[in-house]
Amino acid sequence: MFMDQLVNAVGTGVMLGCIYSALALGLAVTFGLLHIPNIAHPAFVIAGAYVVAVGNSHGFDPILVAVIAMVPFYVAGLGFYEFYSRVFERSGSADTMNALTLFFGVSLVVETLLLLKFGTDQQAVQVAYVGQSLKIGLLSLPYRLLVPALIAPVMVALLWLYLHKTHAGIAIRAVAHDERGLSVSGIDPRWIKRHAFGIAAATAVIAGAALIIIGPVDPFGGRLMIGRVFAVVVLAGMGSLPGTIAAGILIGVSESLVAAFASPSWAPAVAFSILLATLALRPQGLFGARR
Repeated sequence: MFMDQLVNAVGTGVMLGCIYSALALGLAVTFGLLHIPNIAHPAFVIAGAYVVAVGNSHGFDPILVAVIAMVPFYVAGLGFYEFYSRVFERSGSADTMNALTLFFGVSLVVETLLLLKFGTDQQAVQVAYVGQSLKIGLLSLPYRLLVPALIAPVMVALLWLYLHKTHAGIAIRAVAHDERGLSVSGIDPRWIKRHAFGIAAATAVIAGAALIIIGPVDPFGGRLMIGRVFAVVVLAGMGSLPGTIAAGILIGVSESLVAAFASPSWAPAVAFSILLATLALRPQGLFGARR
């Protein structure tokens, strides 16, 4: 009995951890690479989940809807950064507190728009595999967790390849550290940052699809994930994309074990506890370099 519970808690935790890394991937780009604390990212994830729900209500697969919606979300990300840049960066007032205030305001705007359009009712998707499970020995893996969990490594691998193997990706990694150098080489740093925000927004709709496959979402769901996604990014190390997988799994397994052997009500505190411990003991994160 104990072994059954332990194996399934760990298995569930690994799947949850992969999903957490998918939710945090856009923030790993904007905050981890650009050092811009975009706390509005979870709101974009929820907006993506709603787009997926609408597409699914017309008979389309959630993942297919998300892939198609990446294009408009990318464009929205471009506009989002342009707004941020015009308000703060060009005026020289882009300090952390101003940025946090702006992004918090954007989160509230997204929530309000979703409330006006859809009300407070939760949105869900209907897919054939949601109620089924894959059984491997003692381990039972619900497809509603397994399918979203498999999305995360694919997202991380594709984004890592883009950031390390393309000129634009390398420029994104460099822009926060040597903006002047990019300008001298003929690359517009603002265009690079705008492009990075577009990529982050595009990942948000894929993460939204993963989230709504797990279960119903409501307009306020973004608030519940802010702590977890920040914990994943900080624990991984600023800008470490592979680290987000490891950090997400560590948090997911820890939460799952606490929920299984202590109390489910304690599980949400795990991410914050790990975040505080990381900041105190290893502020550069698991895979970040010391500065």
